[in-house]
Amino acid sequence: MTYDLFVVGGGPAGYVAAIRASQLNMKVAIAEEKFWGGTCTNVGCIPTKAWLASSELFNEIKNSKKFGIFVENASIDMKKVKTRTNRVVMRNRKGIEFLLKKNNVKFFSAHAKIENLHSATIGDEKVEFKNLLLSQGSHPIKFPPFNVEGVLTSDEIFSLDEIPKNLLIVGGGVIGVEMATFFSSFNCKVTIVEIMDHILPTMDTDVAETLASALKKRGIDIHVRAKTLSVDKTDNGYKVIFESDERFEQTFDKILLSVGRKSNVFDDVESLGVALDSKRNVITDEHMRTNLESVYAAGDINGKYMLAHVASKEGIVAVTNMSGKESKIDYSAIPSVIFTTPEIANTGKSEDELKREGTEYTKGIFPMSALGRARTLEFSDGFAKVLADENGKILGVTIVGPMATEVLMEGVMAVQRGYTLEQLVEHIHPHPTISEILMQATEDALGMPIDK
Repeated sequence: MTYDLFVVGGGPAGYVAAIRASQLNMKVAIAEEKFWGGTCTNVGCIPTKAWLASSELFNEIKNSKKFGIFVENASIDMKKVKTRTNRVVMRNRKGIEFLLKKNNVKFFSAHAKIENLHSATIGDEKVEFKNLLLSQGSHPIKFPPFNVEGVLTSDEIFSLDEIPKNLLIVGGGVIGVEMATFFSSFNCKVTIVEIMDHILPTMDTDVAETLASALKKRGIDIHVRAKTLSVDKTDNGYKVIFESDERFEQTFDKILLSVGRKSNVFDDVESLGVALDSKRNVITDEHMRTNLESVYAAGDINGKYMLAHVASKEGIVAVTNMSGKESKIDYSAIPSVIFTTPEIANTGKSEDELKREGTEYTKGIFPMSALGRARTLEFSDGFAKVLADENGKILGVTIVGPMATEVLMEGVMAVQRGYTLEQLVEHIHPHPTISEILMQATEDALGMPIDK
């Protein structure tokens, strides 16, 4: 049998693409050599959020007195946290297998080696196909001086059976600050070392400063413009020397290296002749096509946005084009969500980006401390920010605060659909909710704030 599509990689790009292709009446096969669901399901989004659900609940219990609730002797059993997390991961993994079967996708839980544009081998079996989707994902970056036994990446952090007394997190990006949030909840002394000017270097400065302030309240040490000079394994952990404004020498029980990920472009992919950029990402156009006819790429392997929801959309765009219908990816309103306390969510252009471009813009901002619903939750850290061009067209939205990740979608729609400030405030927002903060920030951008 010759398949209409063969997918290599069963992560968010691959399995979603396989299912959609089958729905478009294509004969589909997919291979995944590790675990279905890829990084997100197994060592990324899902287990991280399962851990954070435990730490958030624990923090609520510790701070319940302000709500008139008294709880004594609350404690954590890390092994049970892991057991629950593994159960959540397994349910998602098995759910993907079920959906592939339901949609008549032939799936191989094995390594696939691509032989040429229209064939691959899986063990002793040869698979032939008309179209190929590359969706092999990515792996954590690791480099000296961190090539030391026991240094953890985001792939290995979930193997921990107990909370370390102190933890060094190298890299203050999304993974770093989420893990800092988790471990600091359980009396772990966390230190973050970030080489850039502030944590969350891809975010606006005001966002980073708000989060940094919140993390410091939790007892987390943050060193920016910091470079790690050496890492040595000792009987008691790791001796680390790093410098920022001054030189530090400290010993840590564990080290988490979270400085980004690298695309999984291996020999069989490279031998196809697909075009790669300077960072060895597969180059794709807006249709997710590579430079080779019938070869597409989606997800982390193209290096554009290493986010599960983007990968899934790219996979759908790719197979829609394979089916004969035209589809293009729209990166103008990519939602980015971070599950720290406070949560962070943004879409569209950032303020720092507009400044770099020299674009004229209007800004509206509203503090979380002035929002009724936030007050009922005893939450004051954070704000909402709406950015618009000279004609009032909304260019970007940022929310920092409770449930920010859940209420961002209105901002995504506003940016992608080209809403104006006036159009957004026409909608009646429910009260009291966190979603009201977008209306309040938009009113501020219009110069007519009610509650500010």
